[in-house]
Formats: sequence, structure tokens, C-alpha cells
Amino acid sequence: MPSAGQSTPRRRSRRKEARPSEIVDAALAVFAQRGYAAAKLEDIASAAGIGKGTIYLYFPAKEDLFRAVVRQKLLPNLDQIDAMIAAHEGSSADLLRLIANRLLQLAATDLTAIPKLVLTEAGNFPTIARFYATVVVRRGMRLLGTVIERGVERREFRHIDARQVAPIFIAPFLLIMLWKHSLGQHAGPIFDPPSLIETHLNLLLSALAADRDP
Repeated sequence: MPSAGQSTPRRRSRRKEARPSEIVDAALAVFAQRGYAAAKLEDIASAAGIGKGTIYLYFPAKEDLFRAVVRQKLLPNLDQIDAMIAAHEGSSADLLRLIANRLLQLAATDLTAIPKLVLTEAGNFPTIARFYATVVVRRGMRLLGTVIERGVERREFRHIDARQVAPIFIAPFLLIMLWKHSLGQHAGPIFDPPSLIETHLNLLLSALAADRDP
């Protein structure tokens, strides 16, 4: 059996390897609670159970930490949706519903604070806005456009510009996210997110449905 002195370096090594992800988790929680401008590295360090100086060993600046939050917490969800699209063999309408259900699940997490943070603080922090637009928004719009184009090619959807449909699809999800982290904290719920999305999908899919000859 190893002695206590022999096991301590291994425990410290495991702790050191896990520390960047722990810092990212703490940063997400603090960003969700306070926004980007008001979030302090001292608060993130405290939430992660480390000293402020330790953060600088992994993330030179707060913007680097924000980018890590987006890459490690948001982008894997886009990877999952991308894989879902590639593997789907059913109708394009069913695929849109699967994507909507996935986004609705994400709407119940702290990740919804990130889009709200970017939208409200983009003017003061243009570099994080450009980064988010490039790696999240544009990619997400491309994925949705792929699904719409798939439906058009299979004659499930009417001929339509997919670039214009993708923002329409995503709009109520943005409403849910923004409401949750703004007026919803004070005015309470005025709509039920699952019912809202179901109504939205019914209307959108009805409008997209291709006209078929008898």
C-alpha cells in the first residue's frame, strides 16, 4: 500500500488537471449571476475554491475565461445537434422538433445567461460579441439552414430562403432566455416555454409545408 506521502503528489496532480474545468464552471455561474462587466476574477476564484492568482495560470484575462466558457459549455451542444442532423433519417419536420426539444432542455440551464450577456453587453465589449457571433451564432444559423434546405430538397418544405427561416425558428428561444434572466426574475412567468415552443413549431411547420398535388 502506498504511504500518505506517496499518494499526495498524485492527488495534487489530479486536482491540477481538473482545475481549469472547475474554474470554467465557476465562471459560468458568476457570469450567469452578475453578467460579464460586473463579474470579478476574485468572485470566480472564490466560487472555484482557489486564489485569484491561480486563475492567471490558466486564463491570462477575463475574456480568455469567457471564451473558454463558450467553447467548453456551449459548443459541445452544437456538436450534438450537428451529429443529430447527420444521423437523422426521418422527416425534416421531425428533425426540427428534435432540435427544438434539445434547445428547450438547454433553456433550463445557466447556459441561457450567455446569450443574454452577449446581447446586453455587446456594445461595451465588442470583441466578445464578435467571438460569440462567429463561433456560436453563425454556426447555429448554418446548422438550421441545413435542415431547412434538406426539407426543401426532399419536397417536404416549400421553396424558401433557408437563411430567412433560421432566425424565425430561433426567435422564441431567445425570448425565453432573455425573459428568464431579466423581467422573468421580477414579473414572473407570463408564458409556458414548452407550450410556447409547441405553438411556434405548429405555426412554422404549417407555413413551411409544401403544396402537394392530389
